[in-house]
Amino acid sequence: MTLILDTGVLLAALDRADPAHARCAALLRGAQRLVVPEPVLAELDYWCGVKGLARGFDRVLGDVHAGRVDFAHVVDGDLVRVIDLRSTYRDLRVGYVDAAILAIVERLGERKLATLDRRHFSVMRPRHVQALELVPDLTA
Repeated sequence: MTLILDTGVLLAALDRADPAHARCAALLRGAQRLVVPEPVLAELDYWCGVKGLARGFDRVLGDVHAGRVDFAHVVDGDLVRVIDLRSTYRDLRVGYVDAAILAIVERLGERKLATLDRRHFSVMRPRHVQALELVPDLTA
């Protein structure tokens, strides 16, 4: 299975103290293909710095560099969609990173997103499917 990753899932997988660590780490281990959207790396770098997880961030960069994790760049068409999403969901205060993730998910035609952010991603509607399957299951 291909799994597109939001920042929170990566951060939780790196941080053993995070309550979602075990679920997120297992989710990443079980995926056949991992995709990190470009904006996620910048956000992950920030949060790893705040939490003292710089070595974990370096491992993620190494995985991207080695091709173990695919890297999805934001392209021009994605930016048009980001503008649309930020306007449509202005009341939710959807930021650039989340809007760009959804634009990339749509462009890649994926139905699943690894995220802990249910606030935004359970409300935003992708163009290519009625709703995304959000993993991991946070109710278990």
